[in-house]
Amino acid sequence: MLKLSGEALAGEKRTGFDEETVRKVALQVKHLTDAQVQVGIVIGGGNFWRGRTSENIDRVKADQIGMLATVMNCIYVSEIFRSVGMETDILTPFACGSFTKLFSKDKAVKYLSAGKVVFFAGGTGHPYFSTDTGVVLRAIEVEADVILLAKSIDGVYDDDPCKNPAAKKYDEVTIDEVIAKNLQVVDMTASILARDNKMPMWVFGLNQENSIVNTVEGKFRGTKVLV
Repeated sequence: MLKLSGEALAGEKRTGFDEETVRKVALQVKHLTDAQVQVGIVIGGGNFWRGRTSENIDRVKADQIGMLATVMNCIYVSEIFRSVGMETDILTPFACGSFTKLFSKDKAVKYLSAGKVVFFAGGTGHPYFSTDTGVVLRAIEVEADVILLAKSIDGVYDDDPCKNPAAKKYDEVTIDEVIAKNLQVVDMTASILARDNKMPMWVFGLNQENSIVNTVEGKFRGTKVLV
């Protein structure tokens, strides 16, 4: 299960889409599907909407806007994936007319087994839950082997490496340490869900050359979060 941030899709623009950035991701995922690796994808919505920054909008409504932002991202990225030769499906926990299909575990497993890339859009379908929780939940439901967290930094650190040049990077860390030290790999709800269901997470830098393929093929340079 691959988790991409919405900001990662925007490239240096930091908003909207950068097609060349998305195409590079698509070509890496195609390399994996050609090798018979099953891939599910969850995408955040931060390139369009971060509702918590607004004090004038009800939290429930803000989160609903965020859910729709992830649907837009998945529709766009799905089409780029199709343009390089992959078959895709988009599943949401709520009806979106003909834009997506309604999520069920059986449907998701069927599509993955057929070699399709499955996009899990719309988060959990409920407010107050992030796409961090959404990716852990879907990974558990479809019995994924691992969650791949493609981030703007190349792993998990004991402090913010952008602010502290002396921050120490972990090669491996347990989910219990992540929770106890509040290392913010994913949010606390997602961390506890991963711990309780023994779902490992590998964190790496998306912007490193061929990083998704290298991570899956064992040339891993990030941080493994063990359960």
